[in-house]
Amino acid sequence: MKTHFDIGKLVENGSITNELDYERALIADRKLRLLSKENAHFKTLRQKLRDLIEQYENSEWNNVESVTNEKILESDKSERIAETERIFIDKRKQEIRKRLKELDLNQEDLALLLGHKSKSHMSELINGIKPFTLKDLIIINRLLNVEIKKLVPVYLTKEDQIKIKEAIRQLDKPKIRLSSDDLTLV
Repeated sequence: MKTHFDIGKLVENGSITNELDYERALIADRKLRLLSKENAHFKTLRQKLRDLIEQYENSEWNNVESVTNEKILESDKSERIAETERIFIDKRKQEIRKRLKELDLNQEDLALLLGHKSKSHMSELINGIKPFTLKDLIIINRLLNVEIKKLVPVYLTKEDQIKIKEAIRQLDKPKIRLSSDDLTLV
């Protein structure tokens, strides 16, 4: 699963190029709607993101006759993946906030511990607008005692699992097997 989706980079690139990023952008738009009420930076970012969403919809979905069944299936799959990512990020946010409260800390304190100076940057990280670095997540794991599996998604797509299982079969190494099949991303 791609966990490094960064709305700022998407806006900086100036276009949405695939269904998964489109679905992620739609989710980000909803998050930014709430955050933009308290911060002008988020309001500007949201407007730029909305422009990209509109451009993508006009180029990919505007002509009904050009929409194939494959395109609809791709859209449905992308929507499920993006929603799974959203749920994971929301659970991670709740877990971090719970631990901060238990330790009598707030997001600004966490920002200081992680070496981040901006309150809005910390908000972007917590809300999944920008990705945490691996170092950030390790510090959160060690300081707040949050299980790493609650901080970093540990599941694979079905396609990745199939590729890995095929590679294992080709290697003909019976001692190697893919564990945790229940941690599958659509």
